[in-house]
Amino acid sequence: MITYQQGKEEDISGVLKLQEKNLAANLNTTEMKRGFVTTPFTTPQIEEIIKQNGLFVAKDQSKIIAYIFAGSWDYFSQWEIFKYMVNRFHLITFKDHKLTTTNTFQYGPVCIDINYRSRGIFNELFEYMRKEFVKKYPISITFINQDNAISTAAHTRKIGWQVIDKFEFNNKRYFGLAIDMNVPVV
Repeated sequence: MITYQQGKEEDISGVLKLQEKNLAANLNTTEMKRGFVTTPFTTPQIEEIIKQNGLFVAKDQSKIIAYIFAGSWDYFSQWEIFKYMVNRFHLITFKDHKLTTTNTFQYGPVCIDINYRSRGIFNELFEYMRKEFVKKYPISITFINQDNAISTAAHTRKIGWQVIDKFEFNNKRYFGLAIDMNVPVV
């Protein structure tokens, strides 16, 4: 039976194992076509997001089979790409909302074990996270590497994310996406 919950300290090793198997830096070109994550998290970074109630996991028994990170721009500002994204907010609107660091949060990465994909876990885990974060934020923002077609398709088709920006950072091309957190996905 698959369960969904907020991440806890005892989930860190499972999150790190799943991250390791899906980190772009560890994959060849063929493996990357199945989807990948680009932001590696360390144990202290995961411990901090857990304290902020921003890690969500799906488990099959006790095995971590999926995770979502979500948090404030203060937390994510430790990575340069997120600072760059925030600096672009003045150029972007979403559903007549001017984007700010107080009405949006950063969602992602999301990672699902390859053996559990296409079973509805993505939608269920996202909805679990959405119910928590809509209490504080009406809009979520994320980015997807334009080479990660499987992630772009999953987010736009399954969940309803909308591409609101395109940008280049460190010689890589990205989509900036947004979603209205008030709209359930399941």
